[in-house]
Amino acid sequence: MSGNRSRAGEPEGPGGPPPPSSSPLARAEHFVWLTARVLEQRRFAYHFLGGGADGVDAALSPYLNEDGGYGHALEPDLRGPVSQPLHTAHALRVLDSIGRCGGLRAERLCRYLTGVSTPEGALPAVHPSQRGYPAAPFVPIVDDPPGSLLTTGPVVGLLHRNEVWHAWLFRATDFCWAAVDSLESSHPYEVEAAVAFLNGVPDRARARTAADRLGRLVREKGLVVLDPDRADEQPVSPGYAPGEHHFAYDYARAPESLARHWFTDEEVGRSLDHLAAAQCEDGGWPVNWRQWAPGTSLEARPLVTIEALRTLRAYGRTIG
Repeated sequence: MSGNRSRAGEPEGPGGPPPPSSSPLARAEHFVWLTARVLEQRRFAYHFLGGGADGVDAALSPYLNEDGGYGHALEPDLRGPVSQPLHTAHALRVLDSIGRCGGLRAERLCRYLTGVSTPEGALPAVHPSQRGYPAAPFVPIVDDPPGSLLTTGPVVGLLHRNEVWHAWLFRATDFCWAAVDSLESSHPYEVEAAVAFLNGVPDRARARTAADRLGRLVREKGLVVLDPDRADEQPVSPGYAPGEHHFAYDYARAPESLARHWFTDEEVGRSLDHLAAAQCEDGGWPVNWRQWAPGTSLEARPLVTIEALRTLRAYGRTIG
């Protein structure tokens, strides 16, 4: 094989499982080359094998539409070519991870966000243009969708963190603050979106205060499994798949997250032990949300695998 990098590990034959004695990173590399889309292959190479950002950027480009948004099933649970806020939020996370979330690209993206926003200036979870294309049954498609913190929070947080300024951000930021401040009985994914917003918003004092309140809510409402060995004893949120639990690392993907202060060192350590142990025999990590089509599960697992490795590495865990 040509190239100037050394392989993280050699597979045990075409399509076979990686050697069980190899490192978590080597096993994950085998899984990614075997199953992942080009984008996730490029992302894996960038984050763990010394690959360049240009390769990730090039692999993301085919998902970009003329309206400035992203589509083409970038987020696997929404199929079809049309741009969607969820796809665009996914693209922003990728661009942020390679340090390319700014400039004319961000301006064009904000024009798309402006065009699909609800009257209150927020993003819907799913734009009605999705109708007619396959979508997960747990993703409702309505003609006049309300603004959603699930989509708006992560986008606004990332744009602020990258010091992107656009007129759309003013009303969208106000929407997120109102949504976060009004959360009383939430669900885990909504809290994750709130954390993504708070991690990037400029008013750090207000963000810390809001995060402290959310942390108390998460613990009081049982929205986190603090003892992974007893996860089966804790019910999941209504509408979630069996076993769709959330752990400390789901809220605090890195030590610098405001959500890190919600948990003790011991609680975070147990959750990371659980995450490390969840790696499957084939080298990838499992998807724990409801699966509705074979292809979506296959596309989602490399995404989950990359995030698991990034989280473990962020906390100083040895991955290979």
